[in-house]
Amino acid sequence: MRRHYAAACALLLAFCAAVGAPTSFADDTPPPAPTTTAPEPELDIGDFLLAEINTYRRETWRWERLMRVHRTPASSVAERSNDREQRLLILNSWKRKAAKRRHQASHPPRLQSWLCIHRYERHPGMGWATVTGNGFYGGLQMDLSFQRTYGPDLLRRKGTANRWTAIEQIWVAERAYRSGRGFYPWPNTARACGLI
Repeated sequence: MRRHYAAACALLLAFCAAVGAPTSFADDTPPPAPTTTAPEPELDIGDFLLAEINTYRRETWRWERLMRVHRTPASSVAERSNDREQRLLILNSWKRKAAKRRHQASHPPRLQSWLCIHRYERHPGMGWATVTGNGFYGGLQMDLSFQRTYGPDLLRRKGTANRWTAIEQIWVAERAYRSGRGFYPWPNTARACGLI
């Protein structure tokens, strides 16, 4: 029995030596030296504020483009200032402008009229993403010619009206109304709503 035990120990030592493992159970190797890496650069608050300003300015301009109102000019000279307080003032100003334009866009003129037309135009279960297969798209059933005339920017960016939000569809219809066409592009449903 002792011979087997001695042979097993000898084999273990030979194996450890062959694979380069330490022959003792104590770890004689020193711990690896800590690596020194450069600290992550801190995000400059001024750059962060500029990014936030750009976000709210783009939102403001998006709503203004949809409603076809004059674009609010940028205050680029003030934004180039490195003064944190100045940038905070500008950021808060753009936040207020974006909120105001968002509110205006979500309450278009004649909203109830457009919702009534939608109620009669929509197909059961389809909502604002309707594609009937007969050349009309969206919750107000606009054909491609109508979309090219009154919503070319949305048509180019998003595709046909069934891919636009409900508020975008309503504003495109509002553009047609303001152009002098009134509710006549929807003769039957506008009559059903008492609009013509």
